[in-house]
Amino acid sequence: MNEIKVGVVGVGHLGNYHLQKYQKLPNCKIVGVADIIEERSRKAAQLYGCAALSDHHKLIGLADAVSVTVPTVSHHSVAKDLMEAGIDILLEKPIAATLNEADELVDLAGKRNLILQIGLVERFNPAIVALKSFMGKPLFIEAHRLHPFFERGTDVDVILDLMIHDLDIILQFVKSPVETVEAVGVSVLSDKVDIANARITFQSGCVANITASRITGKTMQKIRFFGMEGYHAVDYQTRELVSLSKKNTAGGNVEIIANPVEITQTDPLEEEIRAFLDAVTLRTPPPVTGKEGRDALELALTVMEKIKKSQEILP
Repeated sequence: MNEIKVGVVGVGHLGNYHLQKYQKLPNCKIVGVADIIEERSRKAAQLYGCAALSDHHKLIGLADAVSVTVPTVSHHSVAKDLMEAGIDILLEKPIAATLNEADELVDLAGKRNLILQIGLVERFNPAIVALKSFMGKPLFIEAHRLHPFFERGTDVDVILDLMIHDLDIILQFVKSPVETVEAVGVSVLSDKVDIANARITFQSGCVANITASRITGKTMQKIRFFGMEGYHAVDYQTRELVSLSKKNTAGGNVEIIANPVEITQTDPLEEEIRAFLDAVTLRTPPPVTGKEGRDALELALTVMEKIKKSQEILP
């Protein structure tokens, strides 16, 4: 099998993690890193033995596949430039800043037969992977994603920064069109929304209550699913799953039993990048497609619009 020549655009916090995972995986070779801050690309290039570039265009002709980990506002322009040159893309979430930008990237990937995978990394969380075996039809979902404040990520609202992960997971398990969205949110430490709550009703009857914050003292990343068949709780951070179901006893009563959960502990980002390389090699659809990234963005933007409207009626 030929080695896949890979590059990374944007050598900040996430970009460095992508480079670490690429270096660990077989059948790929890091050929270049690009960042508008030349000191970043120079340091990364020294560490990984590749070309240091100040412009992502210079990866054209050098790389087969590229991780794009630049700020959200540049997702569309950078990914489009590289895809138009025939390069497969792993694009960090959110897919883009607007739906029009997202649609253009999805269309371009389809027309050029390119791999476009979106970095919604919780899909690869081993607890979420294990949950697929137990999930029935959820009727109520509650999610909390609470983080301390970091400057990193504040180029966008907390909805695109954090909540979008839970929105994506919920869309995957509910599998029903959205009927209504209610949301509130406030800015506290940045000029963007820092804490938000959304209540989403689906046509299936399922209701999801989601809270995301980046101004909390301690980190909490949990999601709980309730349905007629049972209850499932995922701790994203510890990668643990508690799954309970009801069982009819011989006497006609109902008892709650714990489902036997087997979780193979893996590194979600490493699995995400492994899946991307597999899709590039085999020319098969990636586990998180551009269309799915676009759907998560659409719901996130709806939440943001509802928050904006709720702020307008405040005194």
